[in-house]
Amino acid sequence: MFNPRSFLAAFLLAIAALTAGGGVSGPAMAQDKAELRALINDLAKGRYDDTERQIAAIAATGDEAAVPALQALGSNDLRARKSDGVVFIVKKDGRDYLLFDAITGEAAGEAGRREMARIKINNRLRRAIKAALGTLTLMSANPERRMRAAEQVFKARDPDAIETIDEALAAEQDEAIALLLTQARAAALLNSDASEADKIAAVAVIAARGDQDARGILAATADSSEGDLKAAADRALGKVDQVLAMWGAAQNVWYGLSLGSVLLLAAIGLAITFGVMGVINMAHGEMVMIGAYTTFVVQEIIRTSAPWLFDASLAIALPLAFLIAGAVGVALERFVIRFLYGRPLETLLATWGISLILQQAVRSIFGANNREVGNPGWMSGLTEIGGLTITYNRLWIIVFSLVVFAVLIGVLKKTRFGLYTRAVTQNRRMASSMGIRTPWVDAMTFGLGSGIAGIAGVALSQIDNVSPNLGQSYIIDSFMVVVFGGVGNLWGTLVGAMTLGVVNKFLEPYAGAVLGKILVLVFIILFIQKRPRGLFALKGRAVEA
Repeated sequence: MFNPRSFLAAFLLAIAALTAGGGVSGPAMAQDKAELRALINDLAKGRYDDTERQIAAIAATGDEAAVPALQALGSNDLRARKSDGVVFIVKKDGRDYLLFDAITGEAAGEAGRREMARIKINNRLRRAIKAALGTLTLMSANPERRMRAAEQVFKARDPDAIETIDEALAAEQDEAIALLLTQARAAALLNSDASEADKIAAVAVIAARGDQDARGILAATADSSEGDLKAAADRALGKVDQVLAMWGAAQNVWYGLSLGSVLLLAAIGLAITFGVMGVINMAHGEMVMIGAYTTFVVQEIIRTSAPWLFDASLAIALPLAFLIAGAVGVALERFVIRFLYGRPLETLLATWGISLILQQAVRSIFGANNREVGNPGWMSGLTEIGGLTITYNRLWIIVFSLVVFAVLIGVLKKTRFGLYTRAVTQNRRMASSMGIRTPWVDAMTFGLGSGIAGIAGVALSQIDNVSPNLGQSYIIDSFMVVVFGGVGNLWGTLVGAMTLGVVNKFLEPYAGAVLGKILVLVFIILFIQKRPRGLFALKGRAVEA
């Protein structure tokens, strides 16, 4: 939607920058505004070919004040007044138009729809407008706008823009923008009638860029050329493919680590309960689900009562999720699992039944549909390192999972509760004979493991759908991580989660997501045949017995 104040502010800022001598300017930048206005008015005259020539003439002025008019033309918001042929930017106001000056953006009154003639455009003209906008903004005083413009010119590959690119390169002081302009010039050269030697030099420039856009340009050049140019393009294409393959492997490692961090959060609580009590808790995934729904409820309350606290919603949800899921875990151990120790099949069936009850309870309260959980501002967006794309939400989840892991290691190594837990894990009978209340340790350990599953749900809510089935997506993978790493061993859980995450992501492109998980499961079965206690087996008399 057109904003006249924004256009006017941008126009005045450009004038001020040019007056102060701080902007980048082309040779035609000081042309009289009357001439630019005449060029814009001529957009309404003639056929498509005439309009395209007028667009090129406007771009050739290098006057950034023409940007609003071209943007309006591209969005069909440019009209010519029939009475005098003056072109305006328009905004619909009921059955009439609000008129704005095509250069300054100032309000210019109203007009009926029948008084204004639409300037027709087609796809060819839209491409011409896009290229012209890129050319004009190359002369901007704003470095970010110049950077975006250079990227647009690079993708347009318009040979008519070479002269303007050369002017912008001559005046450009920013090295990053100058490099991008050089690449844009090379892309345009490959689409022009330049000499073969110039094109071969341009191929080297494009190859040095090394991304998917560069690959597309090189592939098109190789397909449409012959002789030395084709050979140079083929060689460059091979090098770019190698670079992209390396970045693709790095991207898979990143995806694998992010998946591994999710598996670590989901499995770390299970590793504790499974290691201490030997209980196969099929309701562990529902503790993850409870944490995710806690996040949803917290955000809903904040949205309606205190929206300014939204960026702190996860900090509020984390302790609540830990306490709520932990309390459910303690209740589960006290009233169900305590009576089933030593009966693994009954324990498995009971916890599976409880998982179904919890899922149905959530469906009854919140409904079966997915619930929206938003990302705080500091978890939104992404950054690129070479060909590697890193999203902030997954980056923070990796950091968070490692922090949780470190805190849990500290609790188990440095506190009395941790000492009791390790004693019960290694030799329950000996720990009981030494005066340790093993039933209390069981309950608190189950509560701790369930609480960690709850905070895992907080993290998972940032990357996955919050639904009653959320936990079921991770329970099998969590058991695989625990068994592969070594039952009850947290370091084994860390290594197992990261290993399985990376392996999964490398298998998916070749085998698909489902078959990839099947292959991982087969690998773990074969691995357990050789090392029944996993990568890092716990040591203790009860274990060795």
